[in-house]
Amino acid sequence: MWAVALASNGEAAAPAGLGGIFGALMPLMLIFVIFYFLLILPQRKKQKAHTEMVKNLKNGDKVITTGGVYGTISRIKGNYVEIEIASQVKIRVQRSCVSQLRREE
Repeated sequence: MWAVALASNGEAAAPAGLGGIFGALMPLMLIFVIFYFLLILPQRKKQKAHTEMVKNLKNGDKVITTGGVYGTISRIKGNYVEIEIASQVKIRVQRSCVSQLRREE
């Protein structure tokens, strides 16, 4: 009985070669490609648009910070912007903390 089991396993245990390796890695590569197009590529586009928006900020722009503070840019100096959030109330934040330009209401 053992001889029959060993003989049948011996014939079926032929080396798979490179086809087996590529066959095993193909689903993993497919998942990575899908992951890239669904998650990484859109995030890069969004980051590029945000960087462009921050670079083009100017005095008088109405903005919203990442903390949710609404205000108007009163001064830009290097990597910092001064935002007026109320009459005579100004805060200084990094340019990158401006999350979006506010639409006119």
